[in-house]
Amino acid sequence: MSTSTLAPRHIFGYSLTALQDEVRQLVEKGTVSRHQPIYVLCQYIPPREWVCVERELERSDFLLRDQIGDLMAAERWDND
Repeated sequence: MSTSTLAPRHIFGYSLTALQDEVRQLVEKGTVSRHQPIYVLCQYIPPREWVCVERELERSDFLLRDQIGDLMAAERWDND
């Protein structure tokens, strides 16, 4: 199992947009599934940064039990 981490965005934590971009990359690589709960992301974020991520998720009304797909911003499908 790969234990790569998400890159810290700034000293005050992660912005929601930056977190969504990082999560989208993990899903595209197949590292995580969009059907897994958000809390599995803690495996890919350093513990001291996870507190900031949790705070940002809470501010945006996300629960750790929500699916990763809920966190990802609206996606554009070219084949529609």
